[in-house]
Amino acid sequence: MVTALDAHQLIANGALLLDVREDDEFAAGRSADARQIALASLPDHLSSLDVNRPIVCVCRSGGRSARATEFLIEHGFSAVNLEGGMTAWHDAGLEMIADNGDPIVA
Repeated sequence: MVTALDAHQLIANGALLLDVREDDEFAAGRSADARQIALASLPDHLSSLDVNRPIVCVCRSGGRSARATEFLIEHGFSAVNLEGGMTAWHDAGLEMIADNGDPIVA
């Protein structure tokens, strides 16, 4: 697990921020750097991920992203879970965007 600030640094250094929340949660508030693949569909999208690029997994509070992290590691990826999820990201004051209005953690 990594903190939001550590995750932000990893992303600045080239890691992928993989948001495993559902479409509506992602639309409500996310990092501008995030790529979304809902947890349930992650197995179908493994081939679209670069096994040589570190991955930071995130969800709302850290539960789903912990499962995604374990799954990715089992399949040969270098992955870490963002402790506290987007809630921690928001609480750390890191930038968020939304499709409509002010970003929220949903």
